[in-house]
Amino acid sequence: MAGAYCFDRFELDPTDRRLTADGQAIELSGRYLDALILLVAEEGRLVSKARFLDEVWKGVPVTDEALTQCIRSLRKALGDEAGRPRFIETAPRYGYRFITPVTRVEANLPVGLRRSIAQHQHSFEPGPRAASLKRREALERFVGQGRAGLLGGGAAGLIGGLAYGFAGVAGSAGGAMSGLLVVAVLTAVIGMMGGAGVGFGVGSTAFISRQAKAWLVIGGAFGGIVVGAVVRLVGLDALSLLFGAAPDAMTGAGEGLLLGAGIGCAIWLAHGRQRVAILSGAALTGMAGSVASMLGGHLMGGSLAALAEQFPQARLRLDDLGSVFGEETFGPVSQAATAGMEGALFGAAVVLALTLERRRSGDCR
Repeated sequence: MAGAYCFDRFELDPTDRRLTADGQAIELSGRYLDALILLVAEEGRLVSKARFLDEVWKGVPVTDEALTQCIRSLRKALGDEAGRPRFIETAPRYGYRFITPVTRVEANLPVGLRRSIAQHQHSFEPGPRAASLKRREALERFVGQGRAGLLGGGAAGLIGGLAYGFAGVAGSAGGAMSGLLVVAVLTAVIGMMGGAGVGFGVGSTAFISRQAKAWLVIGGAFGGIVVGAVVRLVGLDALSLLFGAAPDAMTGAGEGLLLGAGIGCAIWLAHGRQRVAILSGAALTGMAGSVASMLGGHLMGGSLAALAEQFPQARLRLDDLGSVFGEETFGPVSQAATAGMEGALFGAAVVLALTLERRRSGDCR
């Protein structure tokens, strides 16, 4: 049936090549209008990236960024939000679908009658196949974010561990290289656990319908809490088992909450802009690390210092690092400063890994 598509307050006429909102024309380039017509015509069904390139760009070689910009422009024209989509929903790594009910009406009908018909359209209910696809996409995003967080956190932990190892172990007599490796591996493992926890927390928002961006903060904070608690519990038990004692102070759930919330907030604020995300992540988690230290919490530096104090015969000593910050020992100022640097490194690395994964999967929210 030849005619126009009506949805919400919009009318899309493929023949006349016009998009109007409440009767007012909305300017779109010809290619972007073709993309919208394709999406609306396939109401509720997935339109793959390959199909966009074939039918809209007609085989002209373009990058994924061209399609991303097209969808971003369509959302802007419709007043839509990627984080809480009313019209265009992202299917990470696959493509996009138009999720608002659409009515096809004769173009020569009076405007009032066309709107009346559209308003009585039943809400779209996805079929079993579509629902299954969405669940699979959500699971893939969840796993991908966890994997990315693990890699980012591990890299940050390794870099931080090497720095603390050189400062506190390499200068000691005997076994410097082995001690350096032990500290580096320990911090890398803890960083991997922390990054994975935050990544899975952020990725869990994929299972929430009509996501609110604030869920990124909540998910990151929850992942940080869980992993921080596990790291503290396992770490204390392992040290007690091996040495018969464990430090009273060690990184835990509180520190994980602050770092995870900072990472989630950075991704929320960045709106898909990678450089902004990394800088925001470094700034927010850097402040979170310093605040946690000033409130009595401990990140890796503080935990290592507590461990060295608990075991005086250990080769690990961070007093020389404290002198950099004007203290005779690795005191509160040193701990707050290094906690801020640790947090910034961890946040930047994890946010970079998460945003790269989100871009790779096509989730440009």
